[in-house]
Parts: sequence; C-alpha cells; structure tokens
Amino acid sequence: MAAEAPCYTVVFEDTTESPSTQELRASLEKGTDEDRLDTLRRIIVSTINGNPQPTLLMPIIQYIMPSRNKQLKKLLHFYWEVCPKYDENGKLKQEMILVVNAIRNDLQHPNEYIRGATLRFLQKISKDAELLEPLIPICRSCLEHRHSYVRKNAVFAVYTIYREYEHLIPDAPELMQTFIAAESDATCKRNAFVFLAHCAMPKAVEWLISVYDQLTSLDELLQMSIIEVIRLDCKNDTTHRPRYIRCMFELLNSSSHAVKYEAATTLTTLTQNPAAVKAAASCFVTLVIKESDNNVKLIVLDRLDTLRSKHGHVLDGLTMDILQVLSSADMEVRRKAMSIVLSMTSNRNVEEVVLFLKKQLQQTQEREFEKAPEYRQLLIQSIHVLAVKFSEVAASVVHALMEFLGDSNNPSALDVVAFVREVVEKFPHLRQSICDKLTQTLTEIKSGKAFRGVLWILGEYVEGLSDIQATFQDIRKVLGEIPILASEQRLLDEAGGEEDKQEDKKAEGSGRPRVLADGTYATETAYTSTNSARLEAVKAASKPPLRALILGGDFFTGSVLASALTKLVLRFDDLTTDRPKANALRAEAMLIMTSIIRVGQSKFVTVPIDEDSNERILNCIQTLSELQEKSIVHDIFLKDTKAAYSKMLVAQEKKAAEKKESESTKEHVVQVDDLLTFRQFSKKSADDPIDYVEDLGKATGAAEVREDFISNLSRISQLTGFSDPIYAEAYVKMHGFDIMLDVLLVNQTSNTLQNLCLDFATLGDLKLVERPAVYTIAPHGFQSIKATIKVSSTETGVIFGSILWDGPALAECCVILNDIHIDIMDYIKPAYCSETQFRSMWTEFEWENRVNVSTNMTDPRDYLKHVMKSTNMSCLTPEGAMSGDCDFLSANMYARSLFGEDALANLSIEKTEAGIVGHVRIRSKTQGIALSLGDRITMSQKDSKPSI
Repeated sequence: MAAEAPCYTVVFEDTTESPSTQELRASLEKGTDEDRLDTLRRIIVSTINGNPQPTLLMPIIQYIMPSRNKQLKKLLHFYWEVCPKYDENGKLKQEMILVVNAIRNDLQHPNEYIRGATLRFLQKISKDAELLEPLIPICRSCLEHRHSYVRKNAVFAVYTIYREYEHLIPDAPELMQTFIAAESDATCKRNAFVFLAHCAMPKAVEWLISVYDQLTSLDELLQMSIIEVIRLDCKNDTTHRPRYIRCMFELLNSSSHAVKYEAATTLTTLTQNPAAVKAAASCFVTLVIKESDNNVKLIVLDRLDTLRSKHGHVLDGLTMDILQVLSSADMEVRRKAMSIVLSMTSNRNVEEVVLFLKKQLQQTQEREFEKAPEYRQLLIQSIHVLAVKFSEVAASVVHALMEFLGDSNNPSALDVVAFVREVVEKFPHLRQSICDKLTQTLTEIKSGKAFRGVLWILGEYVEGLSDIQATFQDIRKVLGEIPILASEQRLLDEAGGEEDKQEDKKAEGSGRPRVLADGTYATETAYTSTNSARLEAVKAASKPPLRALILGGDFFTGSVLASALTKLVLRFDDLTTDRPKANALRAEAMLIMTSIIRVGQSKFVTVPIDEDSNERILNCIQTLSELQEKSIVHDIFLKDTKAAYSKMLVAQEKKAAEKKESESTKEHVVQVDDLLTFRQFSKKSADDPIDYVEDLGKATGAAEVREDFISNLSRISQLTGFSDPIYAEAYVKMHGFDIMLDVLLVNQTSNTLQNLCLDFATLGDLKLVERPAVYTIAPHGFQSIKATIKVSSTETGVIFGSILWDGPALAECCVILNDIHIDIMDYIKPAYCSETQFRSMWTEFEWENRVNVSTNMTDPRDYLKHVMKSTNMSCLTPEGAMSGDCDFLSANMYARSLFGEDALANLSIEKTEAGIVGHVRIRSKTQGIALSLGDRITMSQKDSKPSI
C-alpha cells in the first residue's frame, strides 16, 4: 500500500483453504446470497492483508452491486473502503464511475436505513475528492429528509467532507447554522453543534447564547457537547465566562451522571471561587453515593482528592457527606474514601468523624456481612490515625477499641494492640486507665500475637505497687493452676481413676502385633491405646487462654510473659521496702517461668519448647535470682526497651513528615533555553489547563520526548554477525506494556534479496502483535523494520527468530538471529507496604527462591544497597534498626511490577573473617518473578567488584 493509504487492522486469513480467483468469480456470479456474502468477506480480508485481487472489481460491480440484500450492501461498503481505487498512475479507475453512480442511487433510495448507511460510508472515503464531488448536491438534500436517522448521518457526512475539502462545500457553516435553528431532533442538533464547534466556533457560541435559558431541558448528548464547547471557548479570552460559570452551576443539577461529572470538572477549571469549588465537590460526593459502578466511584474519588489537595479547608464541611460513601460494599472504594476523610479531618470535625466511625465499628459486630473483618480492620486503623493525630479524642476511643482485643479476626486485634501501645506511650495520663482495662480483657484475648503485645504493654507501663500485684493476679487467672506440669499430670491421673486396675487385668494376653516405621514388629496393648486416648482428652479439655497457647506450643508468647513478669518484679522491688512481699512476688514469677520450661519438655505440649525461648526464659530466671547484683541488666529491662520503642515512634513520625513534605513540594525543572508560553504569564484563575488535548499529550509522553543517546545505544542488540549475508541489529524500547523492536537490516551482498521476511517467535509471557511484511532489499541497501510485542507479566522473556529470503534459483536462504533477553527490571518499581502487610503476603505467597550470598564486598550495608539497586527494591526495615556496629544484618525489601505483582525479599547476612555469608530469600505469588529476581541477584554478584 502507498504511504498515504489509510491503515486497517490485520485480520487472520486461513490460507489452507484459499480459493482461486476463478472460483471466487464463479461464486460471485452464480452463488446464492449466502455464498456471495462469504465470498465477499474473503475478498475483503484478502485485500486488507495486502492481496487486493483487482480482477474481481468488475464482477463485484456486475453481480453484487445490483443486489437488494442489506447485508451485501453493508459488506459492499466495507469493500469500497479498502479496495484500490486508483491505477498505477494515480488516476481514478474507470470502474469507479459505476460505483459513484450506485452510491448516488443509494443516497436517493426510499429506504431511510440504506440512505443513512450510505451517508456513514461517505465519512470513510472522505479522502477521495473525485468520488465525493458528484455526490455533494445529494448530501445537501439529505439534510432535509423527513427521517432523523438520515439527517444526523448527513450532518456528519457534510462535516467530514468540509474538514477534508473545504472548497467542495464552502457554505457549510451557514448551512449548519440554518439547519440547527430549524431542527427538532436532539441527536441531529448535537451533530450539527459539534460541526459548528470544530469548524465555526463563533457560530457555535452564538447558538449557545441563543438557547442559554433552555440548557437544563436539552438532551444529555447535547449538554455534553455544550460543556466541551465552553471548555474550548474559555481557552481564548472570551467575554462569556460569567455566563458559562452560571451555566455549569445549572448543569450540576442534571439528571445525567455523565453531565454532572463533566460540569463539575469544567467548573473547577473556570473558577477558583470557594462557592464553585464546594458545589463541584458536593456534586462529586453525590455521584459517588448514587453511582453503582465501582470503577466510576474510584475515578470520581480521585478527582475529589485532587480538588481537596488544591483547596484545603474549603471542603471541610463535606467530610460527613464523604463518610456516607463507606456504605459501599467495595473495599477499594471504602479505602479511598477513608483516606480522603482522614486528610480532611481537623480539630473542628474530628469528634463527629470519630463518633461516626465508632458507630460503623459497632455495626460490624452486631451484624455479619461480606468483608466485615476487612472493614473492621480499616475502621480500627483509621481511628488509630485520628487518635494519635488529635489527642483530645484518644481517651474516648481507646477504651472502645480495646473491646476488639478478643476479635477472632487476628489482624484487627493486632491493629488494636498497635494503637493502644502507641497511645499509652504518647499520652502518659491515660496509662493507668488503659492498663486497668487491659488486665480486665486478658480473659477475652485469643491470639498469641495479641497476647504478646498486651503483655509487653503491661510489663512496661504498669507502675504502682497495687497495680503490679493486681496485674499478677489477672495473669494467674489466664494462666490457670501453677505449676502447669503437675496440674496437668493430676488431671491425667484423675481421668484414669478406677479404670487403671481393670486395664491392668485386660492387658495380659491382649496384645496385638503392629508394624513400626522402621519395619520391625511391636506389641500394642489395650492399656497403651487407652492411655494415649486419655492424654488426648486432657489436652482437648477447656483451659484458660494463655495456658492453652503455651500447651499448644506457642513458647514465644511464654518467653514474652517471662520478660513482662521480670519487669514487673524489678519495678516492684524498686518501689517497695516490704521485702517479704517482694520476695513472694519474685518467687511466684520464677515458679511460673520454670513451670513453662518444664511443661515444654513434657508430653502435654503439642511441640517441645524451642532453644531460643528456653534460653530467654532462663535469662529472666537468672536476672530475678541475682536481683541486686547486676545494675546493667536492671536498666536493660526497665529503661532500654521503652527507650527503643520511643525511638522507633520518633523515626516513624520523621519518615511520615518527610513523605508529606516531599509530596507537597514538587520539583519543576525548567532548562534555561526552554521556550516560555504565554500561559505562564497569564493570571492563574483555574485549577487545570482547559486544553485536554495538551494534557493528553503530556500524559502519553508525546509532548516531552527526552531520549538519552547513550542510553539508547546500550539498548541495541546485535542479531547477526558481520560476516553473514545480512547484518541485523535491534533497538529494544520498553513502552508501558509493549516492547518496540526497531530492527535495522543491511544487505551485505551484491545481489537483490527478494521476498525477505523477518520471522520472530517468543518464549515466556510475550506475544507478537503482528507479523512484519515481506520486503525486497537492493544490493548493499538498508531496511528498517518495526515490530511490537505485548508483555503480560513480569517474567524473563526471550525473543528469537530468523531472516528468510529467496536466493538464487528460488532456493530459500536463512540466517538465525541471536536471542534477545528482555530485562524485567524495566517492569519492577520500588514500593512500600506496612510490616503487617509484608508478613501477611510472606505467609500467603507460595513461590520462594533462595539465593546464597557470594560477594567480595565486606560491609553488609553496602551489600544491601547493591541488592536494592540491582533489583529495584525498596528497604522496609527502618534505618534505625540497622544502625550501630554489628556483624549481623537482616532486612526486608519490597517491590511491585507494572502488572500489580508483589515481590518480597528477606536479606539475612553475617560478616565473618571469610567475608559476607548468608542468603536472600525471594517470595512472590508467581514463579516467574521469583526466579527472575533470583537470577538478577546472582548475575549482579558476579559483576560486583571488591570495594576500595
């Protein structure tokens, strides 16, 4: 096809059953309407794919054009659109005169559908002036047809002809002005108005002013076009801006959601008046509440968030209205609405917001509905943020939230613990009441993680003598009878009772052989099986919550309990002069700790106690036994742990402040030789530029194309050798979800290479969009070929292929191309998530890739930075946690791909005399990204050089 020819979609053509030209001609001549439809469809597909078959043009005119079948007529329009209309010299083919005559007849057809379809067809051939010129008078006459379907298509036919060849209808704007004034059909009016807006803006504005009082009663499509015209007209210095603003205010009350949205958006671009901004925001809120489509809700919420970021406290009065959006069932909508509410909450409305959230929280308990646990967790996190930010509401919400410590949904309970821990540190006057409430709720807690958090709070912040004693009593209640092992053994003995004697008698001679795991035989008696059944019954018996966790194998919680008891005893010892009471409390604490160790080594627990927990509890026992001897240990328990938590809170606040500051201060880098536009000197009277075309260009990157020449050179891959008949190299460019291949072919022979075809194939989640065409390259000539490949996931992909052409005597010649490996780093970006989200994903993801560390680096932190740089991952571990002089380093890293895939990594390394040893564990939901990142780390380790 010529360069000026329009571009069409390539359609798959089954060449296995491709009929000959003679067969196609016979089918057109003698076949039924069904056969002709199928034949014409084949011819159209063949023409689109580059095989026009010009010899069939006359049979189509002769046998298909006279048909009255409407499907054939419609298909015929497609054929006239794609078939070659000009000969080799660029002149219109003689046969097209017959086609023009047939089109003229269809334009005068009594059936309005055929007239309308033909007028639509004229819009597709608007580039061919010679075809259109004889049809102009009939097109004009169609504007006066009785049926609106014909008139509305006639308007757009005139529009496309006038846009391409203004001289064919020079009076078109006046014609449309007369037409729109007399027209009654809404769609025809809208089409004519669009014509005037693009071809004669003053006439469009004139008509708009004439119908100004009737705007609210007009059709939805016409209202949308009017909003577009207002937007375009306000780009210029118009005198009608006040009228337009009033017009947008009126359209905010339209019944159409689309008109409301466009009117509100346009209103904020026309004026910054607080009343207008508030009206637009109120309209957005109404749309979110009434609209059923969740995608629309999210789009409108984004627009509302942008409005809030620019106008601050103007929208504060709408905070309670936005909270109504929480009635939506979709969690993404709820999260987005909640984030907007949190940013809009101030001292004036914080109490109302918190009261509403507490009511919502209560509803999640009273009635169960879909995703209630997730919604409850979101509410708890939001109340947490507000309570920390506004200290006046902390006291009113902290007790309400502590009711959820016993929530069966573990994440909700953990969020409550995190909230209480932060409140109790920041607001000392609330510590007494919070600790009292915590000790009362100990019996309701089910989760080991929640228990650990609560025990840590009690160990750190219970300070009075009577409070410490009361806390000990409440802990004993949730622990049950002490010692644990002796009481469990007594229960087992009591469960046996009198049955033991009977079982002893039956045991003799009642054995039966059993095969053990190693293949040997053993005798199982009724006594042993009955005894194990009794043990299981004792294990399954109802127990206090903390005791049940320890017997279930949660010795980490047991070690935290030991640490908390140690802190309480040390603090009690500092405060009291009553030595007998202090010694009694110390003895009780040591008894509990030794009881945990002993039961952990017995048959009553699900799994035996681990070494770390055992060692930690023994350290606590040793600390209590040497109470006054080591003041350093004393300070570690009572001061250092609380100081570390305070330091962590300060670091979090500092990080949040830095993030907020970076978001508020955007960098605008302008080069000294950049051109200045007049808009920069004009008064800022609106939020956004009204020119949507310009915005679209910026968004797609069309406006600013900055390519680094050196960077482009690094993306060039050599596909063939210099001694091959054809030299080929490809420039690989990533563009969103597409890979653009720009291949340069050089004919290094003195022969013309005919029917040359570049054949690509892919491995992985890559898909070739289209096959490159067939080319002919002159001796020592060049040919540039472009190919597009779609990427559907973050996985290392490989592109391979070959070059085929016809050699001497039509022998097929071939050159195999080097493989192109796609770098997944172009699709992976650093991201951030909370520690809770990281742990949740780490547990959920199935695929893990473990990479052993092998590097010449000597500093663990340098190696961490090297891994982050090579994998595009961000470090989630706070800087404070990695500071200090230590030979060990453990850090969590996180990244997200363009396709929404999460990638997690954990680095655990140690500095030894032989260098850095350890491993990197990578987890993801899919296998591809885990393997690809592992390969990336392995390759980067090979490339890394010793640090100087």
